[in-house]
Amino acid sequence: MTDLTHFDAEGKAIMVDVGEKESTHRVAVARGTVKMQPETLIRILDNQMAKGDVFGVARLAGIMAAKKTSELIPLCHPLMINSITVDFSPDPDSASVEIEATVKVNGQTGVEMEALTAVSVAGLTIYDMCKAIDKTMRIDKVRLVEKMGGRSGHFINSGESINPEEPVK
Repeated sequence: MTDLTHFDAEGKAIMVDVGEKESTHRVAVARGTVKMQPETLIRILDNQMAKGDVFGVARLAGIMAAKKTSELIPLCHPLMINSITVDFSPDPDSASVEIEATVKVNGQTGVEMEALTAVSVAGLTIYDMCKAIDKTMRIDKVRLVEKMGGRSGHFINSGESINPEEPVK
């Protein structure tokens, strides 16, 4: 493990100075899962939720949250994000929905926190839109899957498949 960068020599929290870092293309992919009752997923897929299009609203919430990450996480830098995608993969067999967010930027710092925030808020939005019929929902396994760019290079979380259609090797 490397030295933590968000503390000064006296242990006080600081915002890292990225002013001298090279601007590079950076990408982060995060995923998480919302587990629910099978009937809840059926109603989502049939667009039968009283609050409307669950995935449409959760996608917008995730995108908006990624853009606001620096307002939510104290030491994150505000970024000029190039793109944000939030996608959903429902799995009727496990009564769950996998959420995947991809965030891209050309900048001096990464977008891992933005991708993780997008997944988290999209999951919370699904919960909010469905809680009237299913209070047992659970948001699980929010994690960084992959990051590219910057000084630390390309990272793939061990055990993760970047393409959900491909088995992990």
